[in-house]
Amino acid sequence: MFPARRRRSVRIATLYFVATCVLLIMISPYLYMLLQSLAPWREVDRVFFPSSFGFHSYRWLLAGGAAALPRPWLRAWGNSALVATVVTLSRVIVGALVGYALAVLSFRGRRTIQNFILFHMFYPGIILLVPTFLLIRALGLYDTYWAMILPGLVSTWAIFMYANFFRSIPQEVVEAARMDGASELRIIFQIMIPIARPVTAIVFLFLFMERWIELLWDMIVIRDPTKQTLNVLLATMFGPYGGYQGPLYAAGVLLTFPIIILFLLFSRRFVKGVSLVIST
Repeated sequence: MFPARRRRSVRIATLYFVATCVLLIMISPYLYMLLQSLAPWREVDRVFFPSSFGFHSYRWLLAGGAAALPRPWLRAWGNSALVATVVTLSRVIVGALVGYALAVLSFRGRRTIQNFILFHMFYPGIILLVPTFLLIRALGLYDTYWAMILPGLVSTWAIFMYANFFRSIPQEVVEAARMDGASELRIIFQIMIPIARPVTAIVFLFLFMERWIELLWDMIVIRDPTKQTLNVLLATMFGPYGGYQGPLYAAGVLLTFPIIILFLLFSRRFVKGVSLVIST
């Protein structure tokens, strides 16, 4: 009995050790970025643990780069937050509405729409980059916020996720709500979406992260520095800002900060949503 318990303890200790090592390897780049953003400029990229910590790099960024090549870093962060929030909320709402229609309602052409959504999910999005750009320019939306927002208002992946989850909900729930006189929109927003909170957490986090880290499209359609997102400014920082490594790391921390906060806030629902998606 004792050797069996000992072997089990050794296995558990080994698993914890391996998991800890993997975790340290995964977070080491983020830890390095955070430490270098707080380090004095003379020690950036010279030592792993700086001799002192300060917010000089962050103050330099928020002040617009001081007198050297000033850029609106704080405004760029706000631009990223605005575009990512608007696009993500639109994708979640549209995904829930269309997913409900495909899963619950019966109408002509439903199968065609489902097949098109599946086809679009597997279709390489980069192929549509040039036609989308030409359409945005023809509409007179080039170098505007709408150029970053409009092409991403709908996500076929969100529709697919909601449709699959709504199919798992018993039809009796919808029928009971209809017998009580509830409209379809009321059923969606007061019954179906509250039930789908774990799935909504997954969809919101993934879509927000996807839009938050978008770079290529924003670089193509925006030229005005006051409208650029933080990703674009961070990318251009490798050129004129190549000698400012501290602010470069600070900008990277500001870029990842919202994603970390959202994950910490919705981590429980995220885990529950993943288990529900796997079970369905």
